[in-house]
Amino acid sequence: MTKQIENRLFAVWATSFLATMGSLYFSEIRGYTPCELCWYQRIFMYPIVILLTAAIIKKDAKAALYSATLSGIGGAISIYHYSVQKINFMADSSPSCGLVPCTGEYINWLGFITIPFLALTAFTIIFVLSISILKQLKGATTK
Repeated sequence: MTKQIENRLFAVWATSFLATMGSLYFSEIRGYTPCELCWYQRIFMYPIVILLTAAIIKKDAKAALYSATLSGIGGAISIYHYSVQKINFMADSSPSCGLVPCTGEYINWLGFITIPFLALTAFTIIFVLSISILKQLKGATTK
């Protein structure tokens, strides 16, 4: 594994770790109860930290396939959740989300940064870096 791939793998891990710590900060310290869609996003973010910790220790960059898959699905959920929050007709047609409404915005920094937006940003970074690792691995094996 090249140093560049190793650095990218660490960047993916760091992004997933920060996103995980951020979600735990909002729920455990700030006391924000996650809605159902937030839980689904967590389900796809938290395993990335564990998988990539093992991948970094084992120096197995092929784990980027798993982080790309998990972040792609999690990102799709984040896009839907953000749409439910910010697009009126989506909010009106969305089903009830449980005890906490998915349309609720615990934070709204600068008028557009909400928790699903933060999750989408992390999933996007993870996805792009994971794909770049996989492309670089593929290029290294074909040479």
